[in-house]
Order: sequence, then structure tokens, then C-alpha cells
Amino acid sequence: MFRPGLDKLPVYGVEEQDWRIKVDANESNRNLPPLVAERVEGRLSYVAFNRYPDIAMTELREEIGRGSGYDIDNVWLGNGSSEILEKLFFLYGGVGRSIVFSVPSFSMYAIYAKISESTAVPVPLEADYTLDKEKILRAAEEHDAKLIVLCNPNNPTGTAIPLTVVEDIVRRAKCPVVVDEAYMEFYGETALPLVAQYPNLIVARTFSKAYGAAGIRAGYVIANEEVIAMLRKVSMPYHINKLTLTVAETIFQMRDEFIPYIQQTIIERERMAAFIETETDITVYPSSTNFLLLKVEGAGELAKYLASIGIAVRSFANAPMLENCIRITIGTTAENDEIMSAIKRWCKGAK
Repeated sequence: MFRPGLDKLPVYGVEEQDWRIKVDANESNRNLPPLVAERVEGRLSYVAFNRYPDIAMTELREEIGRGSGYDIDNVWLGNGSSEILEKLFFLYGGVGRSIVFSVPSFSMYAIYAKISESTAVPVPLEADYTLDKEKILRAAEEHDAKLIVLCNPNNPTGTAIPLTVVEDIVRRAKCPVVVDEAYMEFYGETALPLVAQYPNLIVARTFSKAYGAAGIRAGYVIANEEVIAMLRKVSMPYHINKLTLTVAETIFQMRDEFIPYIQQTIIERERMAAFIETETDITVYPSSTNFLLLKVEGAGELAKYLASIGIAVRSFANAPMLENCIRITIGTTAENDEIMSAIKRWCKGAK
């Protein structure tokens, strides 16, 4: 018999097929920059496949520490930031222990709470998908929370929490606060410098979004030494393979090569938002990420129409607090042109 309740867990996934335009998973719209790809290829040719990877992942942790202004003992790595977040739920959660997070947000928070046997305390965002810090802090106080999770900027809404608000929550919270910064590079503000000031602050990052490396599954966390020491204890031995460590280290060393890609994504995001707002009656929520959240009557039908012409978007048409919403990752300029034209056609009568 399986453990009770696990059979009711939803499966995280998207419909995979050979899409003509794939903008449903918030991946980067480009592969690695040519110089980075060339360096990666060269370094991989020297990998000793017959040897286990460095169990302490020293070189990459040192590289991230230097680049972030922290020591190696403040850095730990995971198979994407998702694994790190899961481990934090196990570290701080458990039977009778509450974890607070806003909704709608990254769907895995509720699943991590379930599998860690924690008490999930979801706090609804405002109607415009902004976060009310007093509601978060009040929920944490009332439920004696052991962890608060802030997704900033937030997925799938695209909205951001001002750094002053993040700091106020961290300063007033009586428990650790993890800030999930998967989309930070498209926002420009980070809580990272605050880690030195607040020992209860944990910042999680990923290589999957701005750095176009979703395929290697790499993420990292920066926190005080005690948190990192505990994460080491609950991580499997050799849980990051040599290929991922090599590629991630190269990417981090050459991260400035990605700046033009990030800037172009932001430009395209604003161009798409302006077009949809001007040319259709669709609501476009402000975004600080690499995607847009749209609200339109018949969102499910719009998603089906786009799928019928080979364009994959993420539909939240029937999701609580996201009714009639779809999420579209920013693609290349040519892809975005086609997406905008298709949306306009649907609004004008293709529906």
C-alpha cells in the first residue's frame, strides 16, 4: 500500500509534442550564446566520465560565491531550484508544522507541503495579483509558520514584490523566509545582498530561465552557513552530475554573454503587451518575467485555437484565481509576431 494521500497528488507536467512554436514552459527562447556553447563543448571533452563528480561541488559553489559576494559555505546546489525548494520544505516542514505561501503561485509549493506532511497555509494575492505583506505576516503569526515562501517575481502572474516589501517581511517574520528568484534576471531587483544582514533569509536561483539551461537541471541557494549545512545533510550523495556541474560553471563564468538575450526578451515582452492591449480587448497583467499572463473571456478556446495552429501556451482557464487566463512565454521576434497575429485573428472572429 502506498502512503495515504499520495494518490491524490496532481502530476506536474505540460503536454509535450512537436510544437511549431513552444511558449508554454517559460523556457528561454534561445539556446546558449555561441561563445558559451563553444566553451561548454570544449570543457565537456575533458570530463572523466568514469569518476564520480565532486561530492562537495566545490568549483561551482566557489564560483557562485565569488560572483554573489558570499563564501562557499553560503552556497548549495540542486537539480534546478525546484529540488532546493523541496528540500527546504522537508527541513522546515513536517507533521504539525505550517508553511505559508501566496496563491496563485508556483504549483509545486502545495505539492511539496503535501509530500513533506506539512500544513500548507495559502494566502490569496489581491485581485490584481499583488501581494499584501500584512496578510502574509498575519497568516505566519496565526499558524506559527516555520517557513514563508515568496516567489519574486511570481509565476504564473508575472507580478513582482518590491524589495522594500520583501525586506520588511524578512525583518518582521519569526521564521525563515525563502525568496524564489527564478525570474530575477528579467526583473533586476534581488534580495541577495540582504542575506548578509538577515540570517533567516534564503534566496533560491535557477539556470533554467535567463541562462537558457533548463535542460541541465541546475539551481542554487544562498543562505547562512547553518542552512547550507542542513541542506547538505538531506541531499543525496553526488546528486549533481559532472555534465551539469561543468555546463553550469561555464555559464556562470560567462553570464555576461546572456545580457543581450535578457534585454531582448524584456523588449519583446513590452512590445507584445502593448500590442495585445492596443489591438484586442484582452487584459495583460504587468510582468517582470519572461512571460505574460493574459485574461480573456474564452481563454480555454483561445488556447485550443493556438494549439490547432501549432502554438503551445499554458492555459489556466479553469484554475482557481486564474479563471480565463493563459500564460505565454516570450519567444523570438518572429515567433512573437506570429503569436500576436494569431491572437488578433481569434479576437476578430477566428473563435
